[in-house]
Amino acid sequence: MSNEMARARLADLVESVKTGMESIARAQQEQAKLTATGTAANQRVTATVNAHGVLVDLKFADSIDELSPAELAREVVVATQAAAVEVQRKTAEVLAGLQQDNARIPRLSEFIPGIPDVHDMLPTPPPVSMAPPGARVDEDDELPPAMVFTDVETEDPDAPPTLADRGHW
Repeated sequence: MSNEMARARLADLVESVKTGMESIARAQQEQAKLTATGTAANQRVTATVNAHGVLVDLKFADSIDELSPAELAREVVVATQAAAVEVQRKTAEVLAGLQQDNARIPRLSEFIPGIPDVHDMLPTPPPVSMAPPGARVDEDDELPPAMVFTDVETEDPDAPPTLADRGHW
């Protein structure tokens, strides 16, 4: 009976993973279509970015000649950054729905007690700077610490080879 229950749970897990992969594919397609627009200089500069925050369209109002070249350059950056922040917000909305769907998928540790869940081991990406190249970086901006594995088993080099060592796993 225990064996049949395990098979049923495994079948449920496989179905959950399949559904999760379909959700990921839909979210990726939705995210890839995202664009956002930002404005600056009292709407004289309008920048549109794609899902990756890359500038795909830039428009100037007729009164743009009131800005100096330096002001115009700064306002293009401001409008583009505003658009990039907006596309990130939209992406977060798409991902929030995906995370709700994925929360329903059982974790591997529910099937194999003691095994770490891959999701828990993923590092959080650091924030990306919006400062121009060459701008002063704060001394406090450090790289995240490297991952450290504490529950590692060392292998005995004198142990006889196993099937896994021979590639028959």
